[in-house]
Amino acid sequence: MAVKITATLDEASVAALNRIAARLRKPKSQVLREAIREYDAKSDRLSESERHRMLKLLGDYMKKPPTRTDAEVDRELREMRQSRRRGWTRPSDVR
Repeated sequence: MAVKITATLDEASVAALNRIAARLRKPKSQVLREAIREYDAKSDRLSESERHRMLKLLGDYMKKPPTRTDAEVDRELREMRQSRRRGWTRPSDVR
């Protein structure tokens, strides 16, 4: 089902839309629908600048000395594995 909308575009966007529609021999509405679908598919991905910023943060974090000893980490992992093997049960006082 198609829904009519009214949108305001700047002149450069309208010119680009006209060029693309003419080049692809498609209606402008179809070009816009396809562009929106493509944008939607990419919108959950990080931009290049966000990706670089996050990689820098991760690199900075990796340079910091550990806050716990290997023995402390091993003990916590062992406790987690044992907990998973036992399974989780709801405390009797919580309903």
